[in-house]
Amino acid sequence: MNDARSEEKRLGEERLGEKRPGEKRLGGGAEIRRLTAEEVRERASDGLGALLVDAVAGGASIGFLAPLDPAEAAAWWTEVADGREVWAAYGAGDAVLGAVTLVRDAKANGRHRGEIARLVVHRDARGQGLGARLLATAEAHAAATGLGLLVLDTETDSPAERLYRAAGWTAAGVIPDFAADPGGTLRPTTLYYKRLGR
Repeated sequence: MNDARSEEKRLGEERLGEKRPGEKRLGGGAEIRRLTAEEVRERASDGLGALLVDAVAGGASIGFLAPLDPAEAAAWWTEVADGREVWAAYGAGDAVLGAVTLVRDAKANGRHRGEIARLVVHRDARGQGLGARLLATAEAHAAATGLGLLVLDTETDSPAERLYRAAGWTAAGVIPDFAADPGGTLRPTTLYYKRLGR
């Protein structure tokens, strides 16, 4: 791993780690709510869009290149509002601190599975277990509504991998040069799965 990538990984791990002295964190008492498609569209241009902009600015490889235009982030939420189940974590003043989305497979032979297609926590709210809470919320809902298998992908060696492993997800393999990070550099992606109710 080159020095720049090592430093980027270290900084990402710090963000997932414990609160540092004097650092203000926002996610400890966040309330997680499931959003309707209409609520997703209503929050697309402010809280949800700003969450994506923050994540990309922080180096998260979630499908966008930096700098992410707020209008593009809002448009993405508007486009996916009807095709995903969305939970958002709210802090003081109804600020959106994180979100997770679940996509159900529509194919007849795949209706038993779903995909965690986005899990994002604002940089100021990291390190308090909010990502784990969002993930657990989506997993519990998936299991309660008949899904037996979830899949996801994440950038290999990213701080998110530690979260997924700790939550009981299994790495299925790595695909080289799968997606570009926000800076445009191709990175490998690790595919994960989790069986529910076992």
